[in-house]
Amino acid sequence: MADEPLVLEPADRRVEWETNTWWLGAEDEDRRVLSVSEVVAAFGRTAESIRLRIGDMGFAGTATFYVWHDEQAGQLQCSTGSVATDELPFGGSYVTTDDLGAVIEGFLCDQERGLVAWSDLEAEDGQSEQTVPEPEAAPFAVWVRSVGLVSH
Repeated sequence: MADEPLVLEPADRRVEWETNTWWLGAEDEDRRVLSVSEVVAAFGRTAESIRLRIGDMGFAGTATFYVWHDEQAGQLQCSTGSVATDELPFGGSYVTTDDLGAVIEGFLCDQERGLVAWSDLEAEDGQSEQTVPEPEAAPFAVWVRSVGLVSH
């Protein structure tokens, strides 16, 4: 990820998202072999490498590298954007955390890996089969690291 294409374009967040977002999955055997500390260390190195690349690019604005466990997709996802930590491009509620280990542990221990319950699917006419409204989802944790330079 640290060597993949990287775009910081505050005027076009969609291009940033499409270019700078990565999805990681793990098979059962990978989940048993990977340790939380190894994955945390790898993301720490990735964040530092991205910070150095952004400095080399001459980008002098706010940039954030962030990692979250997408429970619906059963994936660990990460992205880099020219946004502050409180402006991440999520449609739902999130909380930032310094504890990447908890995010990684949630991913490695995820037994459902993106399964969707039948009751959550929509009927062919677009109407939901579900009649009881779901409670609003709890905010999910997102590990964040500032990787940009802020000019004053």
